Amino acid sequence: MAQETALRPALPGLHALAKNWWLLLLRGIAGIIFGVLAFVWPGITLLTLIIFYGAYALVDGIFAIAAAIRGGEAQSRWWLILIGILGIAAGLLTFLWPGLTALALAMFIGVWSLIHGIFEIVGAIKIRKEIDNEWWLILSGALSVLFGLVMLLMPGAGALALVWVIGAYSIIFGVLFVAFAYRLKKHSHETKT
Repeated sequence: MAQETALRPALPGLHALAKNWWLLLLRGIAGIIFGVLAFVWPGITLLTLIIFYGAYALVDGIFAIAAAIRGGEAQSRWWLILIGILGIAAGLLTFLWPGLTALALAMFIGVWSLIHGIFEIVGAIKIRKEIDNEWWLILSGALSVLFGLVMLLMPGAGALALVWVIGAYSIIFGVLFVAFAYRLKKHSHETKT
């Protein structure tokens, strides 16, 4: 398998992304931390949830843009730049409108997750010929799309259920991103040999 990977022609963008695998790792860790906080404080107030969500979306967006910029040629990572811009916008809008109702927050998170997931899948498809196990990124994108659809189709869930759903999603998404980051790290080491 490693020999097959070494024989494949790889785009410079993947090598740069693999070199900065730790930025994706940080995105995954941020998701896990956010999810754990949601479970640790299940009686969290809506305002606190909004602040946590805004912080998570903002940090995720910053890390995504940093990964795209550090990766060199932006043409091959436009999807990562869009995810970053979307995350920063979602975080800032959440901070600007902290009085959101649970229903509006559910809809907002649903749209963000749906778009985020679509771009994750697009990004995975772009790099699938360059790296093995790109399914980690496809799975995280599919999870985001599924989560977004659930949030849009059932926005009337109670605040506590909303916290738990968001927490579970964040932990699973974070774990998938950590696994993908380590796969990129391995790819980075494979291309050096």
